[in-house]
Amino acid sequence: MTAIDISTPVAHIEPSAPPKPPRKPILHLFFGDLVASVLTVTTGFLLMLMIPALNWAVLDAVWLAHDPSTCREGGACWAFITAKFRFIIFGVYPPEEQWRPLLVTGLILTMSLTSLSPRLWGKKKLIYTWVSAVAVMLILMWGGVFGMTPVPTSSWGGLPITLLLALLSLSLGFPFAVFLALGRRSTLPIPRLLSLLTIELVRGLPLVGLLFVASILLPLLLPASWSIDKLGRTLAALTVFAAAYLAEVIRGGLQGIPAGQIEAAKALGIPSWKAAWHIVLPQALQKVIPPLTNTAIVMVKNTSLVLIVGVFDMLSASRVAATDPLWPAPYVESYVFVALIYFLICFGISNYSRWLECRVQSRSYR
Repeated sequence: MTAIDISTPVAHIEPSAPPKPPRKPILHLFFGDLVASVLTVTTGFLLMLMIPALNWAVLDAVWLAHDPSTCREGGACWAFITAKFRFIIFGVYPPEEQWRPLLVTGLILTMSLTSLSPRLWGKKKLIYTWVSAVAVMLILMWGGVFGMTPVPTSSWGGLPITLLLALLSLSLGFPFAVFLALGRRSTLPIPRLLSLLTIELVRGLPLVGLLFVASILLPLLLPASWSIDKLGRTLAALTVFAAAYLAEVIRGGLQGIPAGQIEAAKALGIPSWKAAWHIVLPQALQKVIPPLTNTAIVMVKNTSLVLIVGVFDMLSASRVAATDPLWPAPYVESYVFVALIYFLICFGISNYSRWLECRVQSRSYR
């Protein structure tokens, strides 16, 4: 065996940089393979088909018009939206009192933006603030105090009704959803059976059917001395609908929690309700952020169905506004404007859930 002379210096070899991937031309991104080529050609064809619609919506559109007859020629009549803006947003609410629903809308948006930070979640101050804010909203809409003119719920409408129905149905339905989800996973037969029947019955019925049941049958089931107005019955149907769908989402999150955590909590002497509230539920809700957001978006869009039972929401206001004989029946412009408002609300909720999901994942990998 030959000896190795360790006294001789070894040449230092500089590590070479990894080879850079070859740059692909821009055309390769669009026509690289068969799938990319088909998508590119299809997208270009759809864009070409949209050129007349863009001309109708922008280039040939009438933006301002003192005479409605000027909208009978040319493209979209956005002047109609300008003229009917307050009616579409506030409905048949008295015009001299429309500062009240405007303040309610601003209060809803302010409270929602304030509550976006997860640092505030679970604090009693936030809950008390929300309860107080909702009470102030209802007082502003109802009136009758502090010198405000009373306005019945039959005169409420527009965007404030859409936001209030979505907010209250989700807020009131969430606690019921938690109890239904825990009841369905309970080992006790009666709570499990009642929760299962409630969830499957509500999920098996369309929302339109629930709205008709709440609007027609609910007054017949209540005592004769009790009366609930149309808006209250609609809110009850939306709350039950939201609770059933949220319960299934929460149940999916509960199933993803290992059973060992509950067993460890019992071994430490922690009561079952404390273990569920402080250990299981926070983890379960973190796992189901996307479906929870999807349910919230669905509930916002489902508020447009309340026009079937006579609640004057934003879509109903736009339909009534488009029947003005002075204007050339601008139904398309009305629907596009209302759809844009719904899109902005739902798109904001979707982006917030994406940010929240990334934040939760980044914390879990630390």
